[in-house]
Amino acid sequence: MKTLIIKYPAFKYLFFIAGISLWLCSCKSNDKPADDENADVKAQTPVTVTTVDQNTMADYIELNATSVFLQKNFIKSNAIGYLQQVNAKPGHFVSKGELLFTIKTKEAQAIGNSINILDTTFKFSGVNRIKAPGPGYVSQLNHQTGDYVQDGEALATISDRSSFVFLMQLPYELRQYVKTDQNVQLTLPGGEKLNGRVASFMPSVDTVAQTQGIVLKVNTDKQIPENLIARARIIKSQKANSNSLPKSAILSNETQTEFWVMKLINPTTAIKTPIKKGIESGDRVEILSPKFSSQDKIVVSGNYGLADTAKVKIVQ
Repeated sequence: MKTLIIKYPAFKYLFFIAGISLWLCSCKSNDKPADDENADVKAQTPVTVTTVDQNTMADYIELNATSVFLQKNFIKSNAIGYLQQVNAKPGHFVSKGELLFTIKTKEAQAIGNSINILDTTFKFSGVNRIKAPGPGYVSQLNHQTGDYVQDGEALATISDRSSFVFLMQLPYELRQYVKTDQNVQLTLPGGEKLNGRVASFMPSVDTVAQTQGIVLKVNTDKQIPENLIARARIIKSQKANSNSLPKSAILSNETQTEFWVMKLINPTTAIKTPIKKGIESGDRVEILSPKFSSQDKIVVSGNYGLADTAKVKIVQ
């Protein structure tokens, strides 16, 4: 039987290896809490928050309104002859009584001043003057100087300035929201806004579209061209001092039958809070319930896809 004898240096190596193993294990145990802490930080979603505002909310519809001149004056020839003078110009504004055309009859053109030479008391000129019946803009000019015209022939068309309106086509089912003398805001292309008033209703309805023409009078000295399309805002309902949130703060399901917001219960936790919507106006939504206070913080960005009781981090 042989006896195994271990020399002293071997024990030295065993103790060395055991010490290295213990040191590695302690390092791993010390690093683990740091990894867990980093994981918690990464789990926080960066968000921005807002609070409810109290303002006036209005539910409205926008319809097209076209600028028109309801009345147009047709200037016609009052004799057969030649146009000696034409003062009208397309787009030119004319006043009531302003001289527009001078016509010399064909008889006067033919015999000239022979009659006046034979009888000086006759004072025959054979010249007729046509004046503007009212103020307006020359929208059409049909003849120029020297033209031969017949009696009753159209010379020009003047759009009566006093008859300028916007004509809005209102679906008849919305007739209950429009009343005579009601104020209507008009927005022109480019963003300029005008205040209009419902003056009258056209007595007929379009057969195909089932829309009724609404005459909107505007109080402005600005020259607005005909056939300009503006947007008319009709207010259906209005509420003052309503709690509202931005649309971006509102979340919903796929069928948009349920709505909720993410409300902060502490600086790092947001919970899902069901809401009931009211009027939508622009980028704001009225919140009927629950009643949020001015101190409640609602997630407005970074909220999409957040689960209930989500960890968040508020950023500026």
